Amino acid sequence: MMKSITFKNRSVPVFYPPGQEEAARLLPDKLKEYELNFDFRKRWKRISSVQLSRDVAIFQYNDGTKLYLEVC
Repeated sequence: MMKSITFKNRSVPVFYPPGQEEAARLLPDKLKEYELNFDFRKRWKRISSVQLSRDVAIFQYNDGTKLYLEVC
């Protein structure tokens, strides 16, 4: 399944398997914790998509590298 998430006026698609709606619902709350983190805000500009796998959000950058973030 897919939904779009907006953070700092930029939207990115979030892909998650069926049954992971809870993690998809908690992701915006987790991103609010990083709202004042300047390093994360700089990285957010290069993120092309997010993939949820259980309780982990995998942020895919434009160059193919990944950042893992625990959601729960």
